[in-house]
Order: sequence, then structure tokens, then C-alpha cells
Amino acid sequence: MSAEDVIDRIFETFQQRGDRLYGERVTQAGHALQTAFAAEQDGASEMLIAAALLHDYGHLIHDLPDAAERDIDALHEEVGAAFLGPLFVAGVTEPARLHVAAKRYLCAVDPAYFHSLSPASVRSLELQGGPFKHAEVKAFEASPYFVDAIRLRQYDEMGKVPGAQTPDLEHYRPCLKAGLKKQQTSPTP
Repeated sequence: MSAEDVIDRIFETFQQRGDRLYGERVTQAGHALQTAFAAEQDGASEMLIAAALLHDYGHLIHDLPDAAERDIDALHEEVGAAFLGPLFVAGVTEPARLHVAAKRYLCAVDPAYFHSLSPASVRSLELQGGPFKHAEVKAFEASPYFVDAIRLRQYDEMGKVPGAQTPDLEHYRPCLKAGLKKQQTSPTP
């Protein structure tokens, strides 16, 4: 599969399932675009912008679109990482995979952060295990993607504004393309 085919497939999933709400007052696609736009506006790398766009991709591809409403942690961050990991470099997939851990971390180290969360984020935090304990904080801080995961989490919180104007998916194609693993191609005759 070519790089363009991979990206087209991802964009098709956003187009087919991105209109889902997930407890916030924005759609999945709107949230992804707002999060990527926040990263772009902050001067983030192409890898982190791609991670911001894809951080909730697991919500789009798992079979439980209403998991939080049913009090289920569908581990969307792990579902997304499992699908995207073979396609994208760790600089894209790891911050996305760790964005839930970053929320748990920030709630543990910054009480003001917890109080800034939306009701949907507070509920999902409960399902995800609550704020980290001391040992979990230290382990998370040791991650090579700790800083990017925290930045992504901050962009995530900015991406929940109903009706916000953002660039479209196609605008982010270069970032996704830059984050793809090099594809093995067969030699042509």
C-alpha cells in the first residue's frame, strides 16, 4: 500500500465515522482537526501535528462508539496505536498512545488541571483509572515521549470548541506523510 493509499484510508474513516459525538459538544473529526490545528498554531513538529490529528483514531475504528456512555473504557488509545503502529513512526504513535496517560499524570501533579476538565473528561478519567499514583507519575516522566504526550494533551483540551474553524483533513496530508514509516516496495520490472 502506498503512502497516499494509507492516508486516503484514514481520511475515508474520518469521513465515514467522524461525525460521531463522544461526550463532548464536537464531533470526532472536529475534535481531531481542532487538536491538530492547536498543535500547528503552537509550532509543533509535523510528527506531533500528525499525532494530534490521530490521537483519538481508536474511537473511530473500535466497535464501541458509545463506550463511555456505557461506562466502558474501550482503551481507544491502545486500539489506535495497534492500528497505526505498523504504519507510522513512534514520534506519531507514542504521543497519541500516551495522551490518556498524560491526562492521568496532569491530574496527579496539577490539581488545577483536574478542575479544568469537561464533565466528559472527568467521567472518562474515572473509567481510565483516575489520577496516577506516585510510582506511575515517576514511570510516566521516564518515557521518551513524556514531553510530547503532555503537549498533545494540552492541544486535546483546546480541541473541544463547538463550531471552531479549522483547516480540513487534506491540509494535514503532508504531516501524515512525513510521519509514515518508509514503505517497502517491490522492485518494478
